Amino acid sequence: MKVGHIQTLKVNRISDFGLYLIDEDGQEVLLPNRYVSLENKEGDEIEVFVYHDSEDRLVATTDRPLITEGKAACLKVVDKNIHGAFLDWGLAGKDLFLPNRNQQGGVLAGKSYIVWMYVDNITGRCVATMKLKPFIDNDIITIKPRQKVDILIASESPIGYRAIIDSRHWGMLYKNQIFKPVKIGDRMEGYVRRITDDNRIDLTLRQEGYDGVANSADDLLTLIKDNGGMISIGDNSSPEKVHALTQMSKKVFKRAVGILLKRGVIETDGESIKLK
Repeated sequence: MKVGHIQTLKVNRISDFGLYLIDEDGQEVLLPNRYVSLENKEGDEIEVFVYHDSEDRLVATTDRPLITEGKAACLKVVDKNIHGAFLDWGLAGKDLFLPNRNQQGGVLAGKSYIVWMYVDNITGRCVATMKLKPFIDNDIITIKPRQKVDILIASESPIGYRAIIDSRHWGMLYKNQIFKPVKIGDRMEGYVRRITDDNRIDLTLRQEGYDGVANSADDLLTLIKDNGGMISIGDNSSPEKVHALTQMSKKVFKRAVGILLKRGVIETDGESIKLK
């Protein structure tokens, strides 16, 4: 039974309280009635998240939490006491505990913070920590250039945003590579732009190479169709105007226009683009 994980378990027996699910080792956990369908029967397999409820009982839920073991997320503080803070992790009736010892600089109710979740080896319960150094590093890089990755924006600097990559590594998303609003706590797909000799990872939100340009061309074509078959920008438009309408850099925009011209689906006079 993997506490803190989403897993598929089999219905072992039915009770007045819900379904008892069983894992491959014969361990049982209750899936309460509020998550049970009348169609469920013994032998069915159900995907659930397993955790300890407010009464410290091991239970399962079909709800999806905002964080699982071994992952990072930006969670809001909903309450505090002398022992620590409690975070909203998307499960009704149970908050995620952030002990005082795991905080950095203290926390405020109503504010959101980047945390990592682990399972305490003494209590077996899910716990959050703001101390990320033991879990996220670039000592051994497990990704490669141009790979699609999950990005969690962790902090901002004058040159860009420091981001957590796949809950494993640190990367940098430079402001001159960003063509849409970004803020701390945002989670999005991105791409590895470069890995330096000293294991720094540069990120981009757009796929590079032909595939990335082709995707931008498809996005531009959709935009033209959505605007009645014509948009009032072209090669002669300013980078600011292009970005405001397409969320693309002028360079990516011109390449996308080139692809659509080769496809023979648009025509342009430098000031506007319309469908053929």
